[in-house]
Amino acid sequence: MRKYLLFTALITKCLTLCEAQTAQAPMVLQYDKPATYFEESLPIGNGKMGALVYGGTDDNIIYLNDITLWTGKPVDRNLDKNAHQWIPAIREALFDEDYARADSLQLHVQGPNSQYFQPLGTLHIKDLGLGEVSGYHRSLNLDSAIIRDRYVRNGKSISREYFASNPDKFIAIRLQGDINCRIALTAQVPHKVKAIPTQLTMTGHATGNPQESIHFCTMLNVKTDGEVTAADSSLTITHAKDAIIYIVNETSFNGFDKHPVKEAAPYLENAANDLWHTQNFNYEQFYERHLADYKDIYDRVKIRLSGDSENSGTSGFQGNTDDLLKEYTDGGGNSRYLEELYFQFGRYLLISCSRTSGVPANLQGLWTPHLWSPWRGNYTVNINLEENYWPAFVANMAEMAQPLDGFVEALATNGQYTAKNYYHIDAGWCSSHNSDIWAMTNPVGEKRENPMWANWNMGGAWLVNTLWERYQFTQDKDYLKTVAYPLMKGAADFCLRWLVENPKAPDELITAPSTSPENEYITDKGYHGVTCYGGTADLAIIRELFINTIAAGKILGVKDKEMEKALVRLHPYTVGHMGDLNEWYYDWDDRDFKHRHQSHLIGLYPGNHLTDAVLQKAAEKSLEIKGDETTGWSTGWRINLWARLKNGEQAYHIYRKLLTAVAPERSGIPNYSKGGGTYPNLFDAHPPFQIDGNFGGTAGVCEMLMQSQCTMQNAQYTIELLPACPDAWKDGKVSGLCARGGYEVSFEWKDGKVRDCSIKARKNGTVTLLYNGQQKTVKLKAGQTQPIKTW
Repeated sequence: MRKYLLFTALITKCLTLCEAQTAQAPMVLQYDKPATYFEESLPIGNGKMGALVYGGTDDNIIYLNDITLWTGKPVDRNLDKNAHQWIPAIREALFDEDYARADSLQLHVQGPNSQYFQPLGTLHIKDLGLGEVSGYHRSLNLDSAIIRDRYVRNGKSISREYFASNPDKFIAIRLQGDINCRIALTAQVPHKVKAIPTQLTMTGHATGNPQESIHFCTMLNVKTDGEVTAADSSLTITHAKDAIIYIVNETSFNGFDKHPVKEAAPYLENAANDLWHTQNFNYEQFYERHLADYKDIYDRVKIRLSGDSENSGTSGFQGNTDDLLKEYTDGGGNSRYLEELYFQFGRYLLISCSRTSGVPANLQGLWTPHLWSPWRGNYTVNINLEENYWPAFVANMAEMAQPLDGFVEALATNGQYTAKNYYHIDAGWCSSHNSDIWAMTNPVGEKRENPMWANWNMGGAWLVNTLWERYQFTQDKDYLKTVAYPLMKGAADFCLRWLVENPKAPDELITAPSTSPENEYITDKGYHGVTCYGGTADLAIIRELFINTIAAGKILGVKDKEMEKALVRLHPYTVGHMGDLNEWYYDWDDRDFKHRHQSHLIGLYPGNHLTDAVLQKAAEKSLEIKGDETTGWSTGWRINLWARLKNGEQAYHIYRKLLTAVAPERSGIPNYSKGGGTYPNLFDAHPPFQIDGNFGGTAGVCEMLMQSQCTMQNAQYTIELLPACPDAWKDGKVSGLCARGGYEVSFEWKDGKVRDCSIKARKNGTVTLLYNGQQKTVKLKAGQTQPIKTW
């Protein structure tokens, strides 16, 4: 009886802990003025449609986006079908150590660059009222995914709400107060607008030939207690106290391999149906449907990085977010609240921009005000697309990575032709540096750009590891069998045939030609080059891929002897004269020791195979040499690398660097010249804006608080709590983090020691829990939440 009472008390304490963990401070971005620049605007999104709300009082500008609006059409699979003839000559030059010739020959193995992601339209809500404005306030509530702003004009109050609904496929705006306004739709892409009472319809297409591009239909409907008149391309609302605007959009995009005109989706009918659906419920019901859908995902993880008496509390921060960011940067920033807010903002962004099948989040998520977005707004696959999904599983948002599955399947389809045309390989598939909505896989550069980035062909081999991660976290064996393993095996089959015997050491396998993404070397003879053989990044990606594919095969009862033999023959890691992990086959120096890319460290993170203590020490030296000043996404990556090395203080130092305040791009022209940080609206400043830094930061917090691994030899899972927790976070609580093996973990800590913990398992299993210098083996039953005594 006594044991039963003690166990009951333990369960009660655990449940009380979980309830306490939900008492997270309100997560709110707030400002006392409208946005003037893109980097001050606030984003909403339903995974397909997005909006950037500026919140102006005279002219409220709202940029609209649709993640399926791109230039171009399906790729030509016969493109450059004879480009592979240059590979033998490049290899010959490399093995003759003629790197200049190899660099020049690489230009022949380049195809076209990607297409552009484009903005959908611009909505203007112009207040027709007269008089001075006062009391302005603007906010984005992450807990409910809604933007609100309010102000007083001439003594009369006006308030507005904005949300993007995934279940109902629209953006909703509600105006309340003294409403007299004009609503207009326009666009930077070719378009036309028609106005009828209470409705605007805008049709158009992405920039380019209208017979060869994606078309769209945007429809806007107004419901109000006032009067609505239509003129030209605008609607005017007068004498209203309440007005609701619903915006829907559909495009003709019908799949990566379907012509956007000849095989178009019925976008006009789909848009009309979407708008008709707005008659089915009232505004309050629509909002409740949106809220239930969003919170089902968002509320899974709550975080507190301080004790109850510190500045996080449960009340949140009452000042302006941009001021908080500046204070934090200036050294007054001991604000745990900002660190928590940034973490949850990353989760909010992924929920908001990654819910469209086959169309994952791009470099800007789905938000851009630019007709020609930086880096084409495309998918950059040598780090950026991968980093977008680092927080998806550990931060309990596995569904948000689903769009990547369909995209990788599309890449695999096109990538078979790239393997044949460019590399004369008839097995498997590959993908290169850039891609777009058409799942292009060819090396880019247009036969004139630098091979340092254009000729890289390891994109598919790296990207499929995200699919393996889904299995690791979810333990969905059917998914592994039908989706992940075939794609992993296809990427691995290409690599098996891309590898060649090392003429310097015939027992070894290397890649040739090879590059290390966007970095340059200096040979011992002083040549500055980019093309080499046996680059460490290539071999790290292939090593991780082979290890994971072999492990996946064993789970499915498949043995691949060819891959197992190739794995042990891969050219090994080497340590350089500076004690760092060599990035190149030879012990060459980087042209820029502080280069933003650290691709040769992939095996440490996001990979899991670089566990040797000597090699980890060399990886640490590489990070020390690179220093702390870098771009946004690279900063996000370095947080995770330092956390994986169990250096909590350095990981936290880099996290603070990520939260360095960066001023908006006031000229409107993207600035590429200064190091990264965070814009006033908490968008990552690469600069300019790239969303991957936000996601890297969120993943980094998870990695500091909890790490999980699987020992491949016996398929045993280990969860380590507080592996890299800094002193600044000596007290805290987190609930809902996910661990490999199919576990969901919640725990509390005080003075750097875990005090309470509970684990929920997807299936029956045994896990080793590491905490407070102790180790405990725990048996768990599927579906049950089990408290773990840690004191």
